[in-house]
Amino acid sequence: MMLRLSTLFIIFALQTSAQKTDTIFLKNLLEKHPEYFSKILNHPTKNEVQVLYTQIDRDENNLPHFRSYSFNLNPKRYFYPASTVKLPTAIFALEKCNQLKLKGIKEALMQTDSAFVGQTKVSIDTSAENGLPSINQYIKKILLVSDNDAYNRLYEFVGREEINQKLKKYGLNQTRIISRLAIGDAGENAKHTNPIEFFAGKRSIYQKPAQFDANDYPMQLENMLQGKGYLDNHDQLINEPFDFREKNIYTISDQQEVLKRLLFPEVYPSSEQFQLQKEDYKLIYKYMSMFPTESNYPKYSVPNYWPTYCKFLFYGSEKDASLNPNIRIFNKVGDSYGYDVDNAYIVDFKNKVEFMLTAVVQSNEDGIYNDNKYEYETVCFPFLKNLGQVIYDLELHRQKKHLPDLNKFKFDYKF
Repeated sequence: MMLRLSTLFIIFALQTSAQKTDTIFLKNLLEKHPEYFSKILNHPTKNEVQVLYTQIDRDENNLPHFRSYSFNLNPKRYFYPASTVKLPTAIFALEKCNQLKLKGIKEALMQTDSAFVGQTKVSIDTSAENGLPSINQYIKKILLVSDNDAYNRLYEFVGREEINQKLKKYGLNQTRIISRLAIGDAGENAKHTNPIEFFAGKRSIYQKPAQFDANDYPMQLENMLQGKGYLDNHDQLINEPFDFREKNIYTISDQQEVLKRLLFPEVYPSSEQFQLQKEDYKLIYKYMSMFPTESNYPKYSVPNYWPTYCKFLFYGSEKDASLNPNIRIFNKVGDSYGYDVDNAYIVDFKNKVEFMLTAVVQSNEDGIYNDNKYEYETVCFPFLKNLGQVIYDLELHRQKKHLPDLNKFKFDYKF
């Protein structure tokens, strides 16, 4: 009988998550706060705004049920996902380690070699306690400060073809991850990934050869040619639209689906859960929600990194923001080409608040790309901060039949 009830719940939960989202509620909510959102509401397409908000209600067994609301959501309209692609890549790296069934591989020395033009070698990591690179250390740096090199190394470890196979396996059909970040990776370079070897002490425990992904992943969306010009690699102005057609794609709906599957695996059949171990979930949860200044290895300090660094929804970019001691934010952000994206699960342990919120906003007033002139500070960050706080205030006063038990998301960040 218990098995039948559990199965029925899973079916119900998945059906609920697949329901068409409400498109009116958020619009009305934003219109109630013209002091924050009037400019964005007047130009939602200009600012490429998309928002997906999901309420979470627990039943008597603490199992979550979801109800989603959207604003301007359009999976056919392109936005640049930037660093948000690092979260699924990190998950797939842990999955690959588990599939290899090699004890200690996640903490083992990960030595990256080169075998194609533009590739680089790595054999040390000064941010690690032992000075050596590893899967777990790269994941910590991705989740704490969105480290680009750490992502690139995991992209090389998993391999482009396997990453995209796993996206399809989990039904993330509106997403493709086809390149490294922040090194101008494209074309043939992006299809080639480095040879990698893992060591336990001086003993080699696994070798991953260099790989070539012959596949292309064509996806045609609206808005893949943007602006009126861009600066090339020589800082020369090219008076043509900037081309996003060969870049990563990761829609808002797919982003929140990854977050939901990661945080609430219990609502999915075992065959559809990420193939992660308990310690993998704990690693991701802890470092997703940890403030950079709480970490020792890697060690981060102000002014380059501040407590609320990469917590756009709720704190924006404020370096001196007053921290709410009851709130933790489990999230992954993206920030590039005038786009700011945040995919977050926000928890208030004291007041038993929890919700998921995923949003993107762009500002590029001069229409020129690669000129580092984007209105992040005056348009994007204030929008995301205000959006997160308005939704939080709504949740703070929303009545719930059953308050959530949030203990699985509590961590001691001192160790």
